[in-house]
Amino acid sequence: MDLSALQDYVVIIVMGICMCVGYILKKLIPAEAVKKFIPLIMGVLGILLNMWVHWSITPEVVLGGLVSGLASTGLYEAMKNMAGGSKKE
Repeated sequence: MDLSALQDYVVIIVMGICMCVGYILKKLIPAEAVKKFIPLIMGVLGILLNMWVHWSITPEVVLGGLVSGLASTGLYEAMKNMAGGSKKE
């Protein structure tokens, strides 16, 4: 499955904010019940932030926010793995 077409929809500022908020949530509330909802929270936050950045609601804005929010969770995991973080963290 080729996901390279979605690269055009990544909004760096939205992804960065979502990554920071996700990190704060993960460290602030260590319960496993919350951790499994972080991708959902980042997806919704990404949509809201992208609507605020573009000041409109279009399918492209919704997709851009969703892709950016979800990409932030993947980027966090990639950075954690590169730094040698444990799987249980």
